[in-house]
Amino acid sequence: MTSLRERDLSAIIKAYDVRGIYPDQLDEELAHAVGAAFVEVLGIRVSEGGAGAVVVGHDMRPSGPSLVASFAQGVREAGCDVIEIGLASTDGLYFASGSLNLPGAMFTASHNPAEYNGIKLCRAGAAPVGQDSGLREISELISSGSFNSKAAAGSPIHPLGSISAQDVLPEYAKYLRKLVPVETGRHLKVVVDAGNGMGGFTVPAVLGTEAGLSELPLSVIPMYFELDGSFPHHEANPIEPANLVDLQKAVIANKADLGLAFDGDADRCFVIDENGDAVTPSAITALIATRELARHPGSNVIHNLITSRTVPEVVAENGGIAIRTRVGHSFIKATMAETNAVFGGEHSGHFYFREFWRADSGMLAALHCIAALNETAPGVTFSTLMAPFNRYAASGEINTRVDNQASVIAAITAQYAQYELDELDGLTVSSDTWWFNVRASNTEPLLRLNVEASEDSQMQRLRDAVLDLMLADTCAAARSAPAPLGISPELWSVLACPCDDHGALVANTFSKTPESLEILELVCTICDAHFPVRDGIPVMLLK
Repeated sequence: MTSLRERDLSAIIKAYDVRGIYPDQLDEELAHAVGAAFVEVLGIRVSEGGAGAVVVGHDMRPSGPSLVASFAQGVREAGCDVIEIGLASTDGLYFASGSLNLPGAMFTASHNPAEYNGIKLCRAGAAPVGQDSGLREISELISSGSFNSKAAAGSPIHPLGSISAQDVLPEYAKYLRKLVPVETGRHLKVVVDAGNGMGGFTVPAVLGTEAGLSELPLSVIPMYFELDGSFPHHEANPIEPANLVDLQKAVIANKADLGLAFDGDADRCFVIDENGDAVTPSAITALIATRELARHPGSNVIHNLITSRTVPEVVAENGGIAIRTRVGHSFIKATMAETNAVFGGEHSGHFYFREFWRADSGMLAALHCIAALNETAPGVTFSTLMAPFNRYAASGEINTRVDNQASVIAAITAQYAQYELDELDGLTVSSDTWWFNVRASNTEPLLRLNVEASEDSQMQRLRDAVLDLMLADTCAAARSAPAPLGISPELWSVLACPCDDHGALVANTFSKTPESLEILELVCTICDAHFPVRDGIPVMLLK
């Protein structure tokens, strides 16, 4: 393993968190260094006016306890106490940070595959720590090697902090129920897919009686509540339609009123109606906005620029003020703080609440959906309840591999120059009846496309036209490039992905570790499907 000074921390310490493969990228040594640097950069020691302690939690991934122990030791050696809350959802950690008024660290890789882990950091009161609010300085401090030189100097620089344990789950459940009461109203049948993630830990406490709270008028049908960081049933990433299929089937089979799907750390919630249809996060944002505005008339509501036009329309219709922001929780939370917004929503299924320290909570969003339905008369369905919020046809987010991102965006700008353009986050092009946004990924050579229009046929035409512009250079380059990975020129000239868009394929060669064999594969530029290549033959290209 390379030393911390030799590692490329930019691949691990990202825009909003620390995330990487365990132990190849994120290991105990790095966790220890992040703990110490966290104290230094945020000035957490009492002698520097800080809180003097850090609260730490982790999800169900097997590497969590070991990484937490190393991080905690780094914090303690830097002169601060550690309060461990053990297993927690990310919004459970935010609750601990907010209610205890302490900076916090949550060990999770959210929806990423089993081999990953990560660290989400926050200041006291669950305020975010990102690249522009501490992460960059933490990375630079670790890379400087100053921790190693101080340790080599001999005796500890600061008194060793203490470590203690605290169970916050009962108070977390009690607080959420206080914010969104669901004790009264009609009885509902709800299927919950926890995806073997932390929803299996928090749902029984909040929607059940395991935290000592009263029984609710709910029949909860659990799916995949066993905590298992290997995710044996499906990825805990409900934004991908394939990961909702089991829940959709279960809702129909059980004649349920509602289905709820949580991601790995349970900070996101996706909703399925009684027909087994997925409800868009934009529609959920609109629903929750109406409820919060009923309680706090005239308030500001935040939405990112990818959410449906329905959201600002509904906010205005209910007497609120809609404020548009860039994509990403740090921008949402910062804007909420600046404007005192009551609520914020994103297209990705993150929902933020002023009364929850402006942090995101999938469980609070779920409670709002349950409360909205159980307040209605018998016979009212969730699809009926949501009908006013389904006004436009949307493409969903389409990720396309593009190496020359700047030139592609320039070409799209030139093509649509006669329309309204803005560059708040990537490029947004708007007309009276449609809009689309193209923006680059922070971490991968991807362009992300979102399209919305008044009619589905119009949305499809616009989507295809923009995709053609995005793929023009890539497809031309792919067709003219020499056949890669030992594939014959004749086969290469006719190869395409079997996805609906028949995307162009590009070659990819990588190694999981320096010692492992090279992996040869083709990757679709549209759907991101990966196809291994063996002896010059792409494997399983056909469905």
